[in-house]
Amino acid sequence: MAFFENLSDRLKKVFASITQRGKLNEVDIKQAMREIRIALLEADVNLAVVKDFVSRVSELAQGEEIIKSLTPGQMVVKVVNDELVKLMGVESSKLQVSSKPPTVIMMVGLQGAGKTTMCGKLAKYLINSGKKPMLAACDIYRPAAIKQLQVVGKNAGVEVFEKGTQKPQKTALEAIKHALSKGCDTLILDTAGRLHINQELMDELVEVKSAVTPTEILLTVDAMTGQDAVTAATAFDKVLDISGVILTKLDGDTRGGAALSIRAVTGKPIKFCGIGEKLGDIEMFHPDRIASRILGMGDVLTLIEKAQNTMSEEEMEKLEKKFREASFTLEDFLVQMKQFSKMGDMSHMLSMLPGNLKINPKDFSEEKLKRFKAIIQSMTMEERLTPQIIKSSRRKRIAMGSASTVPEVNSLLKQYDQTKQMMKTLSNERGVGIDKLIKKGKKFR
Repeated sequence: MAFFENLSDRLKKVFASITQRGKLNEVDIKQAMREIRIALLEADVNLAVVKDFVSRVSELAQGEEIIKSLTPGQMVVKVVNDELVKLMGVESSKLQVSSKPPTVIMMVGLQGAGKTTMCGKLAKYLINSGKKPMLAACDIYRPAAIKQLQVVGKNAGVEVFEKGTQKPQKTALEAIKHALSKGCDTLILDTAGRLHINQELMDELVEVKSAVTPTEILLTVDAMTGQDAVTAATAFDKVLDISGVILTKLDGDTRGGAALSIRAVTGKPIKFCGIGEKLGDIEMFHPDRIASRILGMGDVLTLIEKAQNTMSEEEMEKLEKKFREASFTLEDFLVQMKQFSKMGDMSHMLSMLPGNLKINPKDFSEEKLKRFKAIIQSMTMEERLTPQIIKSSRRKRIAMGSASTVPEVNSLLKQYDQTKQMMKTLSNERGVGIDKLIKKGKKFR
């Protein structure tokens, strides 16, 4: 299930009804705005945010330029896209870096939001960005909290500084000295959480903040809790003046209320999002890309960035050439399926594809890949290079030679055709060639 799926489906229906019309009048636009308002409220977006959003979109959508346009429906979609981006912050918000090492990142949040795990994910992200982070255990209340952080730190490949149950602010100060002695440029403090917001929790966090003057105070909230996440963000920001928010479990959030409300309500940016259970399942929050996914336009750049974590420079160059020359064979298809399966959760990966391409994550399972490999290896070189010649008799021979069935051979060829269509769609996406996207993606290495 793709994140924001419910909201995305509702908006697609709204846009389908207006983009099919040659002209729009004020009644059409008012009806569309009403449907958008309902869709946002059902997505658990803050009521005040919904009212303001719909008001701005409605005003822009009813402009003379749009109503008299040859493609008014598409222009309304563009207005909604632009306003969604503004709602979530326009630009991505990078981590601040202290002029004097180490950069101290204070992680705060309620219990159950995934704060400790996110400490490990953030550390892993920083390592991949060329940093040398360290974790510090400042949660002295939750049973096994220190042990959990040590396990997370070990899996992420970073040192964990802990001093048992001594005062958190003292541990934080000692952790800074230790980080400097170890040459670490970033220190991540895992502070205590509670089941609910209370004065005791806030007082302790204020003491830690006063002791270490952190460069960043990042609040971790569960995206699936909707407006409860927004309420928590407001409360923490009032006391601590947080610098940003990290949304966890965004991959399981089919509504989107928290992501669409937090920036507008608190004025603080969403900096990262968790999109899975693995340590590598963390992404920078890009408002423009999120808006694009919500509207079913895909997220090609994030897909390219993820591909670079599993493909070498040489492999990227070869793939770029094949895209450019349209020389994608069945052997190339098998290689790319293997690469794609290494990039993470398949449901999440496929949600980034534009055009609602119907590709099943199960088609990328290890078992399916083994079957496909056997089938391709049973083909002649001519068949691998020109799959269109594989008719009924050839399919029967290939099935027998690979100990498979004709339906399985058909499935392989169908999947190959779908992949070629995906490549064509990517190449045409917003008029940007896939080879240019790959080149643009190289800057993220």
